[in-house]
Amino acid sequence: MSTQLSDALEGKATPVMLEVSKKESMRLEDLMKGIAEGKIVIPANRNHRIKNTCGIGAGLRTKVNANIGTSPALPDVEKELKKLEAAVEAGADAVMDLSIGGDINTARRQIVLNCSVPVGTVPVYQAAVEAIEKHGSIIKMKPEEIFNVIEQQCREGVDFITVHCGVTLRVLERLKKQGRTTDIVSRGGSFMAGWILYNEKENPLYENYDRLLEIALKYDVTLSLGDGLRPGSLEDATDRAQLEELIVLGELVDRARAAKVQSMVEGPGHIPLDQVEANVILQKRVCKEAPFYVLGPVVTDIAPGYDHLTAAIGGAIAAAAGADFLCYVTPAEHLGLPTLEDVREGVVATRVAAHAADIAKGIPGALDWDREMARARKALDWEKQLNLSIDPERARKLRKAKNLEETSTCSMCGGFCAMKVVAEQLGTRFKKC
Repeated sequence: MSTQLSDALEGKATPVMLEVSKKESMRLEDLMKGIAEGKIVIPANRNHRIKNTCGIGAGLRTKVNANIGTSPALPDVEKELKKLEAAVEAGADAVMDLSIGGDINTARRQIVLNCSVPVGTVPVYQAAVEAIEKHGSIIKMKPEEIFNVIEQQCREGVDFITVHCGVTLRVLERLKKQGRTTDIVSRGGSFMAGWILYNEKENPLYENYDRLLEIALKYDVTLSLGDGLRPGSLEDATDRAQLEELIVLGELVDRARAAKVQSMVEGPGHIPLDQVEANVILQKRVCKEAPFYVLGPVVTDIAPGYDHLTAAIGGAIAAAAGADFLCYVTPAEHLGLPTLEDVREGVVATRVAAHAADIAKGIPGALDWDREMARARKALDWEKQLNLSIDPERARKLRKAKNLEETSTCSMCGGFCAMKVVAEQLGTRFKKC
């Protein structure tokens, strides 16, 4: 069974490779080389027809993911489908379904059916919910039940799956010796840790990793190796437990590549500003340049309600340092399930971070957008400025609210607009030759 990775290794260009090459303005040969080396992945399950596929990794535009999904308190699938629509319209490159409430199967199937971008999931969520229904507890779920859910979700078209294979007996022993302020904040990581400690057995996703690879190979599903020990507070950042898990994930990347399975690695979490770049360098080194998928990072713990901003700050630094895929954080992070508006704000804030990083990384075409905006501002061409905005709808709404639609300046400077003064009084002397 061929995968994007095996085809790239054999020099075969697939339709999705051609599409990504064109969208990214990257030579097909360079894209295929990146895929063959495991530095680029294209999440594209053979059972899911994606209208807007994307590549993630070295030399490509930084991608943005949006999380949606039902909860026990809010199990309405229709509301999550509206969030899906809002996320994609706001520019999300991928969406993850993290449903844990209501009819989980229906939610996922509807999201996959209606999603025009790659879809990811965390299969252990469904396995945990079903274990509670069947056995009364997460810690009593059977390894076979976990793998049955993985197979089911892959068969139904999920493009990438987060699997917490790095939460092992050895890593948890390191965590116990180390000690932490916020212990384990990853939901999937806590599920696996609880199971391991109660059963006194190795993580079945780690112990049976070859079986996981067989399923991923069968459907060409990209493995997103989850950071179950990501720090949940600045005080726990870059500690021994986090790094111990990272070493395990690096080894699992090697095994995935050998099996012709695409893989990327997930990263922290809550990280102080001065440690963000170091974390990216560590991941890239330990995991041999595998694409890096980060949550934020959130660079301060004190901003509930504004964590889309704390994450955008960390995300810009991380992506500029080499991270490839940013998971959005919404204003509702640490507070509750995001609303439709939270989803939109989270996507746009993360896209701003990703674009700023792409300029710093020298991604082809990234700066062109800003050049166009600068020229539109110089010309006081408001319509073009609004159209070039990362969120034209919001920019247009703000200008309309200030009754400035018919004026050539903004309400900040009015007739004292610097652009206007220079244009009128100094004429062509400042124009480029």
